[in-house]
Amino acid sequence: MSSRWQKLAFSTGSLAAALSYQAFNTYAQFFYVDTMKLSAGLVGLGMVLYGFWNAVNDPILGQVSDRTRTRWGRRVPYILFGTVPLVLAFILVWTPPFGAGAAGGGGGTAAAGGGQTVLSPLFLYFVLAIFLFDGLFTLVVINWTALFPELYPTLAERAEVSTYRQVLGIVGLILGIALPPALYGAIGWGPMAIIFGVITGAAMFVSLLGTHEKKEFSLDQPLGLRAALSQTMKNKSFITFVIASMFINFAFVTLTAAVPFYAKYVLKIGGNATSIMLAAAFLVALPSVYFWSGYAVRHGARRALIWSLVTFGVATIPFVFAQNLVGGLIGTALIGAGLGGLLVLTDLLLSDVVDEDELRTGTRREGMYFGINGLFIRLAGSIQAAVTALILTGTGYQADLAEQAAGAVIGLRALMTALPVAGMVIALAAMYYYPLHGARLDQVKAEVEALHAQKAERAAAKA
Repeated sequence: MSSRWQKLAFSTGSLAAALSYQAFNTYAQFFYVDTMKLSAGLVGLGMVLYGFWNAVNDPILGQVSDRTRTRWGRRVPYILFGTVPLVLAFILVWTPPFGAGAAGGGGGTAAAGGGQTVLSPLFLYFVLAIFLFDGLFTLVVINWTALFPELYPTLAERAEVSTYRQVLGIVGLILGIALPPALYGAIGWGPMAIIFGVITGAAMFVSLLGTHEKKEFSLDQPLGLRAALSQTMKNKSFITFVIASMFINFAFVTLTAAVPFYAKYVLKIGGNATSIMLAAAFLVALPSVYFWSGYAVRHGARRALIWSLVTFGVATIPFVFAQNLVGGLIGTALIGAGLGGLLVLTDLLLSDVVDEDELRTGTRREGMYFGINGLFIRLAGSIQAAVTALILTGTGYQADLAEQAAGAVIGLRALMTALPVAGMVIALAAMYYYPLHGARLDQVKAEVEALHAQKAERAAAKA
C-alpha cells in the first residue's frame, strides 16, 4: 500500500496535465489569430485537422501502452522519456520562428487574411506544433492516467487519490486560465511558455516518485488492435459509462462556453466579473471533491455520481432567472458543488470497468479504456460547438450588436440551462443501466483480487 506522500506525489501529474492543456485550449487560437495574425479561417482549419488527429491518437497510443513490455514497466518509460519532449513541444507552440502574419508559399487554398494559404509557413508550423504537442501530451498523460487503477486497487484508495488528483487538477486549471494574460502581458508569450513548461515537466517527474508498476501485469498476454477494440466496444459496462462520460463533458463544456455570451448579453457584466463567475464554480468545486469522495466510499461511486449529476442539473435553475452578477454567482457556485463530484467520480467508475475487463480478457488494458474515453470526451466538445453554433444562429444572435434580440437572449439562457440539463439527463439514463454496482461489483472485486494473487505468484516464480 502506498504512503500518503507517494499518493500526493503521483497526483501532481494532474497539475501538470491541467496547467499545460488548459493554457493550450484557452489561448492557442487567440495567440495565433490575434498576436501572430494568422487568419481565423486557417486557424479554424488547423483546429479541424487537430480534431481528426485527436480521434486517432488517443486509442492508438493507449493500445501501444497496453502492449509495451520493458524492464522498467509498461507505462513509466513513456512518462520518463516523454516528459522533456512534451515540455519542448509545449514551448514550440508559443514560439514560432516567423513574424506576425507570415504568409509565404504559393498555391494552396486561399484563406481570409492577407492572402495567406495552407502553404503559408506560419500555418504549417501551427499545425505541426499542435499535432506534436497533443501527440506527446496524449502519450505521457494516458500512461500516467493508466497507472491509477493499477496502483490503487481498492475503492477507498482510489477515492482518496482521485481527490488529491482533482484538487491539484483544479489548481492547474485555474492557473492555466487565469495566469496567462498577466504573464504574456508582462514578459511575453515565449517566457510564459517556458515557465509553464518547466512547471509541467517538474510536476510530471514528481509524479514518478509515487509510481511503482507491478511486474505481474507485464506478464499478461496483450491483445491485438482489432481484438482490443472489439472487446472494449462490446463491453456493456464501458458503453454505459462512456455515454455518461461524454454527455457529462458535453454539459460542462456547453455551459462554460456559453458563460462569456451569457455574462455580456444577459447579465450585462464585464470581463472581470465574468472571470469572478467562473472562479466561483472552481472554488466551490475544490472542497466539494472531498464530500463526493467520502460519499462514494460509503455508498458507492455509481450512486455518488447519480446524485452529483442531479446536483449539477438543479444548479442551472438560477440561470433562468438571473439578471445581474449576484444571480450569476449563485448559479456558478451551485454548479461547483456538483462539478466536484463529476470530476472525482468518473475515474473511479472507469477503474472498475478496467477491473471487470481483466476478468474477461486476462490482461489489464487501462491504456485502451482511458484512450477511448478521451476520444468520446473530445467528440462531446465537437457536438457542443455544433449545437452552440446552431442555437446562436437560429435565435438571431449577431456579434455586432451591443443589445441582442429577445430570441437571442432566450437562446443564451437555454445554453446555460436546457442544454446542460439535457446532457445530465442522458448521463443519468446511462448510469441507470450501468451494471457495476452492488453485489455485481463486490463479486468483480473479489475475483480480481484472487486473480491478482495468482498473477503475483506467477511473477514470483519467474523471478
